[in-house]
Order: sequence, then C-alpha cells, then structure tokens
Amino acid sequence: MTAVFVTSTGTDIGKTFVVRGLIKQLRARGRTVEALKPVITGFDPRTAHASDTGRLLAALGRALTPEHIAEVSPYRLRDPVSPDLAARREGTRVDFEALNAFCRTAVVRHKDALVIEGIGGIMVPLDERHTVLDWMIEIDLPVLLVSGSYVGALSHTLTALDVLERNDLKIAAVVVSETMDSAASLADTADTIRRFAIAGGSGTEIFALPRLPDAMFDHPVMAAIADLM
Repeated sequence: MTAVFVTSTGTDIGKTFVVRGLIKQLRARGRTVEALKPVITGFDPRTAHASDTGRLLAALGRALTPEHIAEVSPYRLRDPVSPDLAARREGTRVDFEALNAFCRTAVVRHKDALVIEGIGGIMVPLDERHTVLDWMIEIDLPVLLVSGSYVGALSHTLTALDVLERNDLKIAAVVVSETMDSAASLADTADTIRRFAIAGGSGTEIFALPRLPDAMFDHPVMAAIADLM
C-alpha cells in the first residue's frame, strides 16, 4: 500500500496529527511523501500556518505559499461547518466530480507515498447529494480510520467500520487517538473495538495512540502505523 485515505468518526479527533506523523515517519525513512487535504473549512488565509493545510505543508517541509496551499487544498472555505453549508454561505460549491478527478490525478502521479486526508467524519456532506463516504467510494483507496477514546467512540467506530465494510472499502487500520479527560480509557476503548472487530470477522488492525505533545511523532505506535505504507 502506497496510498491511503485518512478519515475519522468525527471532527477534532486527531486525523491531521496522524497524517503529520505518517509524513514525518516516512520522510525519516527516506521516503518521498505527498499529502493532500483537498477540502478544508474554517480556513482563514491570515492564520494559514495554524490550519490543517499549513500543518501538513510544514510536515512536508514545504513553504507556506499561496501556490502550495492551493496544491494541497483546492477547496478552502471560511466557516468552520460542513463543506456543503460553508460553500453555500459563500455562494459556491464543492464540485464533486472535479474533487474526484483531482484525487485520481494525484493517485496516478504519486511516485512513492500518498496520504489524502478527508474532512470530518465519514458521513459529512460535501454538497447537496454527496458525503465523504461517496468520495471514498469513488477514489477507492485503503482507508485509515481515526477514532477517539471519548465516551460514545465505541458506537461511532463500530458503526463507521460497518458502513465502510458494507461499501467494500478496504480498511487499512483503525487508530484510536486518546481523548483527554475521558471516563473511558484508551486501552479499554481499543480493546473493545478490537474484540468486536474480530467477532465481526474483520482482520483490521487496531492501534492505540496515546495523547502526545504536538510534533512528537517518534512514538512506536506512530512508527507501526507508518509500516502500513
């Protein structure tokens, strides 16, 4: 596997941290990495360095220029809401066919490792009719699902796995990213997801990723996730 789509059970779960970790791990191994965040909301050009797009460019070692920002994130919307709503407020739309064409081109052209980061959870609307799930089905890459250890994560994660499997999407792995101050522990959450995934006949690997300081990407679990590529 040299290309992967990173999605999650919701917003602010840890997708971008995992993607940045993948980039850092692979680059440290001498790999050539490309990363895309094709759709981003809540984007303010004045604070682009603090956006997910800015963080990905920093991990890639690329300058924060308008050209590089557009190459990584062609659909940049101001309001921090779902893409369909954010686009409607701006009088524009996410062109679903163009979005898929953009990703397919990247898949064809990538020379080594390619990571595409989605937006929000798997059922977030992109336009009037399409969701992130439809996007994943169209480009058909292995999926890395990022979840949390918050109370409710078990249902969200198992539901997401069921939806992905029913749509014949290959699940590369599940990363349970630790939620701070949760009544549920990281270990218990990961163990329960693993137990139900195995009972459901899934051979999906489940990683438990502890909460790490920002830019600390040399953790053994992060290295194991990078081994998938």
